[in-house]
Amino acid sequence: MPHVGDDAPDFTGSLVDGDIAPFELADHLGDEPVVLAFFPAAFSNTCTDEMEALRDGFDRDDCTLFGVSTDLPHALAAYRAQYDLPFALVGDPDHNAIEAYDVIEDFERYGVETVAQRAVFVIDADGTVTYRWLADNAGQEPDYDELDEAVDEAA
Repeated sequence: MPHVGDDAPDFTGSLVDGDIAPFELADHLGDEPVVLAFFPAAFSNTCTDEMEALRDGFDRDDCTLFGVSTDLPHALAAYRAQYDLPFALVGDPDHNAIEAYDVIEDFERYGVETVAQRAVFVIDADGTVTYRWLADNAGQEPDYDELDEAVDEAA
């Protein structure tokens, strides 16, 4: 798992931002801080609360925010549209991102064995992890004020 001060691991997935396109993290580094908000499952209660908080109460002006989930890209597209999320989501059904960041949560319900652990990483323009937060349990949300401060410090 990357620690503060480590180079951010690169990964690929599917970018869900109106359309669905290939995604590689390295393509989005260099201009401003990048926030990776890993979440277990689209349409679940706590995940929706978190994504709505990032939509409504988090200052996204100084960063690029990506919600990252192991959900399929088409499910994330429906989720993004239903909750009017103005930031992109990254589909990680092949587990490239959750393995690169070691945020793997065992989840043996609904025929799914592995999902993303709820976690947040801030990566500065140089590609260095400057902040990380890991949930103690799936029902815990990040401290959004602390996340705002981390983005300001990474800018």
